Amino acid sequence: MSEPILEPELPIVDPHHHLWDRPTAILKNLPPSDHGFMDIIRDIPRYLLDELLADLTCGHNIRATVYMECGAMYRADDPDALKCVGETEFVNGVAAMTASGIYGNVRACAGIVGHVDLRLGDTAEDVLRSHIAAGHGRFRGIRHSASYDEDPDVLGPLAGRVPAGLYRDAKFREGFKHLAKLGLSFDAWLLEPQLPDLIDLARAFPDTTIVLDHVGTPLGLGRYKGKREQRFAIWQTNIKTLAKCPNVNVKVGGLPMPFGGWRARMAGPDDTSQTLAAQWKPYVEACIEAFGVKRAMFESNFPVDRFGATYTALWNAFKRLAKNYAPDEKTALFSGTAKRVYRLHVE
Repeated sequence: MSEPILEPELPIVDPHHHLWDRPTAILKNLPPSDHGFMDIIRDIPRYLLDELLADLTCGHNIRATVYMECGAMYRADDPDALKCVGETEFVNGVAAMTASGIYGNVRACAGIVGHVDLRLGDTAEDVLRSHIAAGHGRFRGIRHSASYDEDPDVLGPLAGRVPAGLYRDAKFREGFKHLAKLGLSFDAWLLEPQLPDLIDLARAFPDTTIVLDHVGTPLGLGRYKGKREQRFAIWQTNIKTLAKCPNVNVKVGGLPMPFGGWRARMAGPDDTSQTLAAQWKPYVEACIEAFGVKRAMFESNFPVDRFGATYTALWNAFKRLAKNYAPDEKTALFSGTAKRVYRLHVE
C-alpha cells in the first residue's frame, strides 16, 4: 500500500535518474546471477517517459530532473568514440516533450549528464563538444564511472567494466582537463574503498565541479558482507576529507541499491519510509554535516533504487531525515543545490 505523501508542497529537483529500454532478446542473453542487481535489469526492462512520469507525478512536488547516463540509445553506426552522443540526442528529445507543457509543469531531463571515455585523452574534447551540440543547451557534464573491486561478487554483472585506479590514470586525466574550460561538470561513481582516488582527482583539478554519486557507495556484498558498519568510520573519514575540496558536491541517495547489502532481492513487501530513514540516517547525516546543505542534494537514482524503495517512500524517507532543518536548508537539499550545480533555470 502506498504511503501518504509528506510535505507535498515542498519543491523537488531530482538530480539523478535514468531512462532505458532493454529488449527481451537482450535480457534472454544475460548470464544467471545471484547478484541483486540482476533483479533490476530483469524486473525493470523499460523505463522511458511514461514510466518516469508515473513516478514524478506520484504526489511529491517534482519540478524538474537531471538525467544521468546509463549507456542508453548509443548510435549503432558511428565510430566507437561518438556512439555515446546518441544518448544525449535521445534524452534531449524526452526533455523537449516535457518542455512542451502537455505533461504538466514538470520539466524532465532539464539537465543532461552523458558519458565520454576520458581515456581518449585530448581527443575527448571533440566528443564533449558533440554532446554539447546534441544537447541544445541542456548538456551539463559527463559521468565516467570508476567502480571497481577485485572481488567480482561486489559488482556482479557490472564487474570488469573499468580497471582499478581509473581516476589516477594519466590518459584519463588528459581527457578530464577539458571539462572545466568547456564549463562541464563531472559525476563520479565509485565504491567506498576507492574514495581516496576521487580525493586525489579533486585536488588535482580544483576548478572542475565534481559530484560524488550515491554517498560513495557503502558496501555490504562479497568480501564486505557483514562489514558495512565496521567500515563506516573509514567511509566517514574519507567523506570529511573529500568535503574539504570546495569543488566537490555530494548526491545523497543510492543507498537502496544492492551494493550496501540491506536487501537481498526485490521480491517481498517494500520497506516503509520509516524503515528506510532509519537505515540511511548515519550516511545522510554524515554527508550533510561534512558538505553542508549547499553542497548536498537528495537524489532518487531511479529506477535503480527501485530495488529497495518506491519513489514515494524514497522521498518520504528524505523528508523524514530533513524534518528538523530550516526552510532554506530544505530548499537547498531538495532543489537548490541541484539547480546550482547543474545550472538549471526552472521554477
